[in-house]
Amino acid sequence: MKYEQLAREIIANVGGKENVSSLVHCITRLRFKLKDESKANTEVLKNMDDVVTVMKSGGQYQVVIGNHVPDVYKAVVAEGGFQGQSPVEVEEGPKGSLFNRFIDMISSIFTPVLGVLAASGMIKGFNALFVALGWIENTSGTYQILNATGDALFYFLPIFLGYTAIKKFGGTPFIGMAIGAALVYPALSTLTAGKPLYTLFEGTMFASPIFVTFLGIPVILMSYSSSVIPIILATFFAAKVEKWLRTFIPDVIKAFVVPLFTLLIVVPITFMVIGPIATWASSLLGQGSLFLYNLSPVIAGILLGGLWQVIVIFGLHWGLVPIAINNVATMGYDTILAPVFAASFAQIGAVLAIVIKTKNQKLKSLSIPAFISGIFGVTEPAIYGITLPLKKPFIISCIGAAIGGAIAGFTNVKGFIIGGLGIFGIPSYISPDGLGMDLWGALISIVVGFIAAFILTMLFGGINKEQSATTPAGIPAASHEIAATKLQTEEVVSPLNGEVLKLSQVKDAAFSSGALGFGAAIEPSEGKLRAPVSGTVSALFPTNHAIGITTDSGTDVLIHIGMDTVQLEGKYFTAHTASGEYVEKGQLLIEFDIEQIKKAGKSLTTPIVVTNHSQDGLELTDQKQVKTGDSLFKLIH
Repeated sequence: MKYEQLAREIIANVGGKENVSSLVHCITRLRFKLKDESKANTEVLKNMDDVVTVMKSGGQYQVVIGNHVPDVYKAVVAEGGFQGQSPVEVEEGPKGSLFNRFIDMISSIFTPVLGVLAASGMIKGFNALFVALGWIENTSGTYQILNATGDALFYFLPIFLGYTAIKKFGGTPFIGMAIGAALVYPALSTLTAGKPLYTLFEGTMFASPIFVTFLGIPVILMSYSSSVIPIILATFFAAKVEKWLRTFIPDVIKAFVVPLFTLLIVVPITFMVIGPIATWASSLLGQGSLFLYNLSPVIAGILLGGLWQVIVIFGLHWGLVPIAINNVATMGYDTILAPVFAASFAQIGAVLAIVIKTKNQKLKSLSIPAFISGIFGVTEPAIYGITLPLKKPFIISCIGAAIGGAIAGFTNVKGFIIGGLGIFGIPSYISPDGLGMDLWGALISIVVGFIAAFILTMLFGGINKEQSATTPAGIPAASHEIAATKLQTEEVVSPLNGEVLKLSQVKDAAFSSGALGFGAAIEPSEGKLRAPVSGTVSALFPTNHAIGITTDSGTDVLIHIGMDTVQLEGKYFTAHTASGEYVEKGQLLIEFDIEQIKKAGKSLTTPIVVTNHSQDGLELTDQKQVKTGDSLFKLIH
């Protein structure tokens, strides 16, 4: 696998796979939720060749990779064994502030479908463009098939969100999908064609004709296709119901009885209560955002456009994306994301100026691919690797984006679909009525934003031939030298709870003389052996009493549980790993029964030695008692 080694290093430096509560990815970054962020080696990650930078925002630990993040994500999932792992099921510890939890929830729900969502929007946008240019007719088979391809995800969006949302809330994904499918079930929409039985809340803004009842209770039928809020609330409720049912339904029938009663409870309540309330809330949210925007479209455009890149850096854009999707579903258009369309073009305008003006070849070589990826809306390499470290170009790009946003607000640009990024986002502004001011306003905003950022960077960007080169992570080369110095020290932590002994105290000449290597020994107080380093299991004895691990830097660590325990022939030892497997520091490797081993007359003194390192440069801890994870000794290479 191409990114296998990178994946190993990322997992090791986020604190190991046991420190990972959840992992998703967006277009450019891995989004970890860590149990303890203090365990992550942020500076080491930032200085990796294939990592752009690291961000901490919205309760997430974000490792920015760039365009190839899907491949790196797959490698990390494979190396960490995260397949099928539910974020909520493994989440532990404090969940952070309410705001951080909200951002984490929204990003976890929408990130998995974002790529397909953008692709579907692009197909719809280009289909509308082809009709507007007269290339195809909207009655042709070509148009119909392309429209079905692009519209399917949006129409059946509750089914897709049903999967991702209930998974985030800790429920069974297929139950969430079933609820979403019920909301868009075609036969229910035909019930509204006849004469209503009566009108509920008549004379109010919530007046609703009733066409059908459930057990005599009125059901307010609404259109849930392309909706967002109803399915999220419904799956949240479903996850709670499912967990409650699992507490008392016998295991032998849980597989089908829990889904049965979850659906029987949740679907009717969703149609009668959750759906209507959520739909009304959705409409109010859309109208509210439109009201605020209309107070001053120009000012709104300046603020949204100018601050958008900062908002994205901190991951706060997830609070606006669902509103935009909701606006398209409830009103047919959105004005929230239109003013920010120029931001990516302003960013690449600044980068192009750097490419032209800088005499530094390393900076130029980094800027060219960043410019190209930015054309297609992927601006993280440009932001983190080029403009943000140089400061002035980033500020100028924000100014260019603000100018573009002001133009979008002044011309009242509306987006009609949630489409692609960069140039692929242009068709999103084609009205169903054809080419109009929405498209022209969007084009003017991105062109002006690009030109403004380009000219201002050329004039005031501070780019000249003396400009120092930056690394892909946007860190001066000197910082890399510091990081490299730090990496020359390798730490071996205690794999056991117990008392620390010098090797000379071990009653075995091979270990006490140093013939097998140098290190320390522990008299264990608990029968659990955990990995003292991250690396590959190079040897696991058939009797499970000894194990060897080779770290990524090539250090060989040998752990031998007890003396003469090989004679027990594996009794009282249980391995939780295998030879050739990659293990993380702190991962449980072997369990052993202390009492039974002592009864068998065997010593439990456990040497931990490095077999390919001299005693020089080995610094042993001065602690007498250690717990797993405490520093045992350090190796100076």
